[in-house]
Amino acid sequence: GLTGLDALRACFPAGTVSGAPKIRAMEIIAELETDRRGPYAGAVGYVDFSGGMDTAIALRTMVVKDGVVSMQAGGGIVADSTPEGEHAESLHKMRGPLRAIELAEELEASEHESGTEL
Repeated sequence: GLTGLDALRACFPAGTVSGAPKIRAMEIIAELETDRRGPYAGAVGYVDFSGGMDTAIALRTMVVKDGVVSMQAGGGIVADSTPEGEHAESLHKMRGPLRAIELAEELEASEHESGTEL
């Protein structure tokens, strides 16, 4: 029989991210993109001890390395897409994570000023 991991292997990368037809779209992506995507557009999830599995596509990601945050987001290109519209959509999708960083920095500064740092 097949397992949840077999299903995951068959489904990724998701057509939502790669485009269709998937195999040709992946070939084009490999030709055009010089940098690896990292966790962006991959799967985040778990497999439990009974073989159950739950996953999600990582469509908005933040990676922190050496104190530097790298963020990724994107949109689906369709027939009436424009470069400007896709760029604006990607920036809009990053507003929430950017705001979370701003709030964390404000909290850290406030705790530092009041001497209540963790």
